[in-house]
Amino acid sequence: MKKTMKRLSALLIGMMIALSSAMAVYADEGYTYNYDYWGDIQYSPDAYEVSGVYSAVDFGLETGLKTPSGLFVYEDMIYICDTGNNRILEIQRTGSQTLELIRVIDSFKGGEGPETFSSPQDVAVTDDGYIFIADTNNSRILKLDMDLNYVMEFTKPVDATFDQDLSFLPCKLAIDTAGRVYCVATNVNKGLIKFEADGEFSGFIGATEVTYDWTDYIWKRFATQAQREQMESFVPTEYDNIYMDYEGFIYACTTHVTKSTLEDGTADPIRRLNMMGSDILIRNGEWHIIGDIYWGDGGGYSGPSLITDITAFDNDVYVGLDKVRGRLFAYDDQGRMLFAFGGNGNMDGYFKLPSAIDHMGYDLLVLDQQDNSLAIFTPTEFGKYIYQAIDQFQAGEYAESGDSWQKVLELNGNYDRAYIGIGRSLLRQEEYEEALDYFRLKWDDENYSKAFKQYRKEWVEEHIGVIFIIVFAVLCIPLLVGKIKAIKHEIDQADIFRDYKQ
Repeated sequence: MKKTMKRLSALLIGMMIALSSAMAVYADEGYTYNYDYWGDIQYSPDAYEVSGVYSAVDFGLETGLKTPSGLFVYEDMIYICDTGNNRILEIQRTGSQTLELIRVIDSFKGGEGPETFSSPQDVAVTDDGYIFIADTNNSRILKLDMDLNYVMEFTKPVDATFDQDLSFLPCKLAIDTAGRVYCVATNVNKGLIKFEADGEFSGFIGATEVTYDWTDYIWKRFATQAQREQMESFVPTEYDNIYMDYEGFIYACTTHVTKSTLEDGTADPIRRLNMMGSDILIRNGEWHIIGDIYWGDGGGYSGPSLITDITAFDNDVYVGLDKVRGRLFAYDDQGRMLFAFGGNGNMDGYFKLPSAIDHMGYDLLVLDQQDNSLAIFTPTEFGKYIYQAIDQFQAGEYAESGDSWQKVLELNGNYDRAYIGIGRSLLRQEEYEEALDYFRLKWDDENYSKAFKQYRKEWVEEHIGVIFIIVFAVLCIPLLVGKIKAIKHEIDQADIFRDYKQ
C-alpha cells in the first residue's frame, strides 16, 4: 500500500512538473494575457490573429529584405525601410491579405550629395505629398516629392548645443502638420532634435531625466580615478523611436532603462510629449507602463521588456513593441493594459527580432529585422468589442459603450478592464450607486472615489428635506423643551406664591 501511494505521489509530482514546464514554455512562446489588480496573470481570448506574414518573395523581389528597420503606414500604403539593401519599398494593401509592390525607391533626382541612400532607417509620408527619409549613413534627412525629386535636406545642426564632434546619424522621424521634423539620432541624449520646416535647427525637446543606479553611485564615491573613467557616466538616456499621433503629440520610447528603475517606477520607457517636450502620458493603471511587470530568464531570454517602437490609434490606445520577447503591449488612454500577445519563434505571428510597428485602421503591422518579414495582425471578435467600447465612450455613447463592455465580459468573464469600463459608463450616465459596485469589484479606488462623491452629493440633494427636518429637530427641540420647562417653572412658582398668600 505504501509503495502504491509513493508511486502515485511521484506520478502526481511528475505531472505537476510537466504542467509547470509546459506553462513556462507557453509563456515564452507567446499568448494573450493581462494582469489583474493583484499582479496575477489573467489568460485571455486572443485580441488579435495573424492575417499574413510577407517576405520579399511575396512582393516579387529577387533580392530578399536585409535587416529592415523602418515602417510607415499612410492610408493603404506601406513603406518599408530595407536598410541593408539601401532602399525603400512602397507597397499597397489591396485586400485584407493582399499586398502589391508599387515601386522600389533606391534613388532620387537632384540635390548636391549622392542620389542614393546609405542604410536608411526610417521613412515618413505627409498629407501634402512629401516623403521624408532618414538617410542615416549619409548624415541627412531627405525631403522628396512623390515623383522622387529632391526638395531639400536636413543636416547636422551647426549650433553650440550640438556636439560638433558627434556624427549626425538620424535614425527615426516624425513630421508634424506644419512640416517640422522631429528626429532621433544615434548617440544624442539631449532629447529629440527639432528642425523647422525650412531646415533650421530649433533645439531639443523631451530630454529624458538622468537615471543611475545607487550601487554605482556609492561605488563611484570610493573608486579610483582610473576606475571611475572606466565606469559608465551618469547621462540622460536616448530615445529609440517616436510616433506622432493624430493630435500632434509625440509618443517616444526608450530601451535605455535598468531593472531597478523599472521596478521602483522611476523609469518611463513610454512617454507622450507635448510640443514643449513635457511628458503628458496618463498613468492611472495599477501597474507601471513597462510591458511585462515580471520577468525571468526562461526560453533563453532574460531581463525586462524593452520597448523598441510604438504606435497609437485615434482612440488614444497605444501599442508598444518588446524586442526581447517579441510581445505587443496595448494600453488605453488611462495607462491600463488592455492585453499583451506575441512571442519569439518561427511560426506565423511570432518573431525573431521585431524592429518596427505601425497600424492600418486597427490592424497592426510588425517588421521583423532578423526574419526579414512583415507580419499583419487583425483584431478578433474579442479585440473588436474592446475597441468598439472605447470608441463609443469617447464619442459620448456611454450606454452603448457599457453594452459593448458587457459583450467583452461574455467572451472573458475575468477581464478587469470591462468591469471598469462598465463602471465608467454608468458614472457618465449618473448611475452612481451601480457604478460603485463595478469599481469596488475590481478595486478601482480612483473611480470609486469619483462615483462615491457624486453619489453622496446626489443622496444629499434627494434627502435635503428630511435632512433639514432632522437638523431642525436636533437644534430646535432642545431649545423648545428648555422653553417649556422654563414656562412650567414660572407657572409652578406662581402657584406656590398664590398658595402662600392664601
